[in-house]
Amino acid sequence: MPGLDPAELTATLVRCPSVTPVDAGALDVLHKVLGDAGFECSWADRGGIRNLFARWGAKGHARSFGFNGHTDVVPIGDEADWSMPPFGAEVNDGIMYGRGTTDMKSGVAAFAAAAVDFVQHTPPDGAIIIAITGDEEGDAQDGTLALLDHMKTTGERMDVCLVGEPTCPEKMGDMIKIGRRGSMNAHVRVTGTQGHAAYPHRANNPLPAMLRLMDKLSSHTLDEGSDHFDASTLAVVTVDTGNPATNVIPASCSAALNIRFNDHHSGASLSAWLEDEIAQVRDAFGVEIDLKIKISGESFITPPGALSDLVAKAVARETGVTPVLSTSGGTSDARFVKAHCPVVEFGLVGQSMHQVDEHVRVDHIHQLKAIYGRILHDYFA
Repeated sequence: MPGLDPAELTATLVRCPSVTPVDAGALDVLHKVLGDAGFECSWADRGGIRNLFARWGAKGHARSFGFNGHTDVVPIGDEADWSMPPFGAEVNDGIMYGRGTTDMKSGVAAFAAAAVDFVQHTPPDGAIIIAITGDEEGDAQDGTLALLDHMKTTGERMDVCLVGEPTCPEKMGDMIKIGRRGSMNAHVRVTGTQGHAAYPHRANNPLPAMLRLMDKLSSHTLDEGSDHFDASTLAVVTVDTGNPATNVIPASCSAALNIRFNDHHSGASLSAWLEDEIAQVRDAFGVEIDLKIKISGESFITPPGALSDLVAKAVARETGVTPVLSTSGGTSDARFVKAHCPVVEFGLVGQSMHQVDEHVRVDHIHQLKAIYGRILHDYFA
């Protein structure tokens, strides 16, 4: 393939063991590659997290295309379970193995390579902005949010943005994400009165109250879906007492649940619903119930239009596949970017992300670079 080799750049990035929040030199690699190509690079570090901002073209140009991604990765788990070194980027039969090969160092490398080749061979009338964080897999409070704050402070702006997360469920080109469901976690603690299991009338067992509450919540139908979203879901993920004794009624128990919600709801409306359900159970059982909520992101959508058409056309021309526009999956940093400008996501097949022996087909890295290059060409044409 001509120009900057995205597979070689991917391998270099994978060999940096950048498990959140450690950068391990990954962003320095991109800083040099982009800086050598004429991008103006700056750091937007915050809270011990490294974040790289790079721009080619004039600041404040009327036309600017943005790319957002991350170089941090999740832990490898037990290294003995891997058949290839998790940070070796070894290639076997056309497949590169390593943590981050799919999520999402290949995506970052493919866009960086496409952008470098594009500005060197056909300098656009406009600006290309690349915003890469080291805090997407963690709490994400000092990553893309810090980059967006940096842009606001320095007067930088993206007119549109492409997030390079792996979006394709089965084959290259089959899905573009135009939005995401909201996500929130709730931690519940029910406190009663400890006592002897043989004398339950002398205690107030918190478990029946907890089980009633979890049943009410998990059996409730939040909605039937909306125009662009599947039905919202609520999953009880743990119920714990920490009680090893069968002759003791515990004093308290805890539970946690996760809600993925569509545009029928907001974090605030669901929080109010949870509080109401808890109040009913509290009054019925005479227990104390403590609720802690963390909202990871609200649902959002970039309505089908110019940006999704631009990406879909490039994907179809390079892969021969017409992509589906979807809002499925978990959260991504697009939930932050959507407040700045229209945003869509497109990237690799994501079947092995976060798994042991995470891997990517090398030809898919080159294909992704070609897709990103065509998107840039068509946007500035």
